Amino acid sequence: YKQTEVGVIPEDWDVFLIDNCAVKVGSGKTPTGGSSVYVDSGRPFVRSQNVGWGKLDLSDVAYITETVHSTFLGSEIKRDDVLLNITGASIGRCAKADEQVIGGNVNQHVCIIRVDGSKFVPIVLVELINSSVGQNQIDSFQAGGNREGLNFAQVRQLKFALPLTVVEQTAIANVLSDSDALIDALEQLIAKKQAIKSGTMQQLLTGRTRLPAFALRPDGTKKGYKPSELGDIPEDWEVNTLNNLVSFENGDRSSNYPSANEFVDYGIPFINAGHVSDGQINDSIMDYVPEYVYSRLGGGKVKTGDLLFCLRGSLGKFGVIDKDFGRGAIASSLVIVRPNLKRTSTDFVASYFKSGTCKKMIDLWAGGAAQPNLGARELGMFLVPIPQREEQTAIATILSDMDNELQALTQKLEKARALKQGMMQQLLTGKIRLPLAVGA
Repeated sequence: YKQTEVGVIPEDWDVFLIDNCAVKVGSGKTPTGGSSVYVDSGRPFVRSQNVGWGKLDLSDVAYITETVHSTFLGSEIKRDDVLLNITGASIGRCAKADEQVIGGNVNQHVCIIRVDGSKFVPIVLVELINSSVGQNQIDSFQAGGNREGLNFAQVRQLKFALPLTVVEQTAIANVLSDSDALIDALEQLIAKKQAIKSGTMQQLLTGRTRLPAFALRPDGTKKGYKPSELGDIPEDWEVNTLNNLVSFENGDRSSNYPSANEFVDYGIPFINAGHVSDGQINDSIMDYVPEYVYSRLGGGKVKTGDLLFCLRGSLGKFGVIDKDFGRGAIASSLVIVRPNLKRTSTDFVASYFKSGTCKKMIDLWAGGAAQPNLGARELGMFLVPIPQREEQTAIATILSDMDNELQALTQKLEKARALKQGMMQQLLTGKIRLPLAVGA
């Protein structure tokens, strides 16, 4: 190892400026007429929103005609070009051009860095720019740390430690690409599982699909359907209101409500709408009140099995108080929903809150306002298609199992991302060297 201006690096590595390796550093421009000249197909026109951290997002890519493209030849995207956002909130995001955008163009917010492939493997440059090494340099160029913009001279001055041989650079790139492939595969699997779960939930919670144990009459014939306020439902289901299935408890809105100076760093959780999402309570960003404030509250104290529903702000989001939560109280933006356990369960009501039927009820009772909101009275009027208790439990169990599978996959994805970050830190600084074939 040896000491350099970027720190300690392997003795057979060197420090490169992008300027030492680049054959092009430049951006494009927006066509005259702006978005009005975009077409449904043609040459891809890459904007900053299309450049993510290490990969392109082309879900909303624009297109321009051949005529417009012919006036932008200086910004035509070539194979292996590195695309870097140089202005706006997404400054610093970097990705390599893929087959879908080759031959297209970039606008003025995206810089093309085209490097000499005999000196610099492009995907390694992407990883370096997106790493803390690259992002710290980009931050240092911004006046006051606002990350307002990079000019081409600053892009050329970005410096990185690299192996002198393209062979070792390629080996590093291959390891990181394998990690990306695993991450992409997990993301796609999670998206597929989420889509399956959404479809399954819609079918089961409306009775369009019946579980085998509940699909037949005692004589073995298939159960039918009947009309209801919510459309056709199974013949042995009913439509009820939330009022008949749960009880509600609002937070204390009297003078006992905590004042701004009564919140503390540690104490009893005081839950507001910002702490509730995806059926869970996010206690990593929790607010707290001391014991004396909690004890004076006349209502809104949570218990295990309660659901918390957002009445405004994050309208419709909800979370469940699990057995490990302990004590807590709610802000006025929430309402406690307590299932009547003789008629329903926490899991079934949670599934209902995720359903399309619930979303329709929210639109019905809160739609049209500039800032939609609900009260417990309106929430209690929500219509619920509901089977007998045994079938509720079976449906909730299936959906819960799917949630658990998604949670396990999400944890696996987070672990894969963390492992890649760790590998980047080691491989891109030379702290760990890859074993190369003899003579490589």
